[in-house]
Parts: sequence; structure tokens; C-alpha cells
Amino acid sequence: MASKVFSVENSAEVVVARIARGQAGRPADILASLVHHLHGFVRETRPTVAEWRSTIGFLTEIGHATDEKRQEWVLASDLLGVTALLEEINTPRPTGATPNTVRGPFYREDAPHIANGANICLDGQGEPLDVAGRIVDLDGKPVAGATVETWQANGQGFYENQQPDTQPEFNLRGVLTTDSSGCFSYSTVRPAGYSTPSDGPVGRLLSGLGCSLRRPAHLHFIVRASGFETISTHVFDGSDQLLTDDAIFGVKPELIGKIHRNGNRWTLDFTFVMARAKRERNAA
Repeated sequence: MASKVFSVENSAEVVVARIARGQAGRPADILASLVHHLHGFVRETRPTVAEWRSTIGFLTEIGHATDEKRQEWVLASDLLGVTALLEEINTPRPTGATPNTVRGPFYREDAPHIANGANICLDGQGEPLDVAGRIVDLDGKPVAGATVETWQANGQGFYENQQPDTQPEFNLRGVLTTDSSGCFSYSTVRPAGYSTPSDGPVGRLLSGLGCSLRRPAHLHFIVRASGFETISTHVFDGSDQLLTDDAIFGVKPELIGKIHRNGNRWTLDFTFVMARAKRERNAA
């Protein structure tokens, strides 16, 4: 049977038919879907040849800006909301459970274990903040022995691994274990918000379009416990004016914390709600 003649109307169909002659499987299915959406986009926007070449040039520039220290493609995924969408698709939670958010590029797997009540601020710089947290299940019962990892930016909006020459190693990072009441606590400093990189092709494009690259102040947490889904999330400073305009779409009502003044210190109390692992929920 003769192949269909390629046209504006059937372009995606013709390309997908060629893909279908190859090896079947999920990669082929994903590529076929991409072709349908990409051709639909081109038909909708009808770019000129010069505009399309400019688009290819922009994508090439992203590749050139990516190396072992910088991932401009990940930044593009973050700032266009794709990373947040992937979290929504891959980590759905029952009502009442703490949602996941994007982990971000500044996480370290080798943060030190610390005792409850310890201070993770190693350079003494910033406004003191005392954090008290509790881990419970969906029934409100405490989750004892949970592992809680935390990391954050300092009072100027920089993470320790962004400033290896000025911040002590592992500054504002630590791993704790909840007690029999599901509680943990530590001292730190109040973090500041910051801007995502604006010196690369992605940042220049979005800032040139008037899009915010700022992130509201927040603390990162990963909570793990046997039999439960791992929580990887943020707790945001509820007083930050950028809560409605987070550059990577991480803010959710359940993740907004209230930081209060207590004498010459700040305090934050927050409860994380863990969902049972799906296999255990299904067996119940």
C-alpha cells in the first residue's frame, strides 16, 4: 500500500506511521505522542522558518549552558512547571496527607545525623529560628523513629553548596530521628527567599517576558518511615509576599508555615502527615 503523501493536515499521522514500523514499546508510544503534540503546536502557532530556527538556537543554547555543575534543562523543566506536574502525577496523596514538591538542586545525600535540639547553623550568621516538628499518620497517630532530613538557604538566600568558600560544609543541613511522640526539634536561622538563575538562556527568556524568577523563603524536608510513602517537600514562610508567585510552582496551602517571634528568636511549629505505602493501604 502506498504511503500517504505528507501534508499539513496529516503530518503527525504520517510520521507516527513510520515510527510504528519500528520496535514497539513505551519509548515508541511516548515519541508518537510527542510528535502529535509537536505537530499540533506548529499548526497552531504557524512559526516562520526564521522563528523555528531561532527556537532551535534557543534549545541549542540550553544544551551549551548545561555541564556537570549546572543543569539548564532541569531549570527549564522547573520554571515551565513540568517538574511540578511530574510530582503531581507520580506522587498522588490521600486527602490530608502532606504533598510532595520539587526537591531542588541543592540537596546533599551526605548530611550529618544530629541529635534533637541541636543547632544546624554552623557559622552563627542569621536570625535564630527554632523548629519543632511532628510526624503523624492520617489518623493522627505519631510516627516514631522516622528519619527527617532538612536543608535550607541562609539569611541571604544562599545554600551551603553555593558558597563553599564562605559557608562551613554542611551548614544548615541535618538528619534527625523522631522520638516516641513522633517529634523532632532543632535550631537554625530564618531563611531568605532567592532568585532562580537568570544568567542562562532559560532565565533570560522568562525574565525578558516579565515572569518572576523568585522563590519565597522555605525550608526543605525529606521524611522517611517504614511502611509509609516518603515525603519530599517544602515548608514555606507564611509571611513571604512571594507565596502566590513561586517560580517553580511549589507552594500549596498545606505547606505554608507560620513563623512567630519569641523574644529575640523566631519559632516554627509544623506537622507532617504521612500516608501509608500503597501496598499497605491496599492490604488494609
